[in-house]
Amino acid sequence: MPGWLARLYPFSPRSFQTPRGARMSHVDEGPRSDEAVLMLHGNPTWSFHYRDLVLELSPAVRCVAPDHVGMGLSDKPAGYDYGLASRIADIEALVGGLGLRKVHLVVHDWGGPIGLGYAVRHPERVGRIVILNTAAFPSGRIPARIALCRTPWLGAFLVRGMNAFAEAATWMAMASRRLTWDERRGYLYPYDSWAHRIGIHRFVRDIPLEPGHPSRAALEEVSRGLSRLSGHEKMILWGARDFCFDDTFLSRWRQIYPDARIERFENAGHFVLEDAGGDARARIREFLTRK
Repeated sequence: MPGWLARLYPFSPRSFQTPRGARMSHVDEGPRSDEAVLMLHGNPTWSFHYRDLVLELSPAVRCVAPDHVGMGLSDKPAGYDYGLASRIADIEALVGGLGLRKVHLVVHDWGGPIGLGYAVRHPERVGRIVILNTAAFPSGRIPARIALCRTPWLGAFLVRGMNAFAEAATWMAMASRRLTWDERRGYLYPYDSWAHRIGIHRFVRDIPLEPGHPSRAALEEVSRGLSRLSGHEKMILWGARDFCFDDTFLSRWRQIYPDARIERFENAGHFVLEDAGGDARARIREFLTRK
């Protein structure tokens, strides 16, 4: 790992072999325990997105932040099953492989349906839940710029050939500030070639807009199961200036979990942890570590 990245991401990632044979890189920091905060990233990020939150929480609690297969420092095989159901199964295997009895969730973007997909299957093994800008229910809303990246041929050229999806995210996902040069480089570091951008492209293609989409049934299963988590403590921490997951999605979450604590940041975008910074991390720390 280059020195500039190690200064921002000062961890020694570990490896886990998924049931389908891919190496999943993951950060595992903090006191050894069978209870941990599990942080699940979305697209086109990786565990780098949670670097400061891990540093904030790990003196007190174990923090596990994996890179989904095809993303970050994990393997990026061409023939892997990158569908939603497979990704939920990967997290099930990771939690079991690490011997975790209980996990508290922090989920963002695609980490929402993946993490909550795990939670609705194993509600007894889940504690508190932090929901960042995400959805875990079907929706027909999609920005035109993302829809363009789903189109045949052109989508692959833009996402894998030009790295347009990841590059654009480094500025479109921010609202109140710009990422520093090294932060930007950190987000883009794992995605330096056509082959290494396969996970980004597959995530875009896996958005189940159409009723017959291969991952639609898995998403609908997650959506139906959200009521199983109604008794869990939840905090919804939301960037109000998200170009993708806007307040329409927040309103839906309010309907699903009317008792959830809402922390809405007016001047934060999709990367709410970057935009809201220390304020967001402090609220998450208080929520997850209070007795």
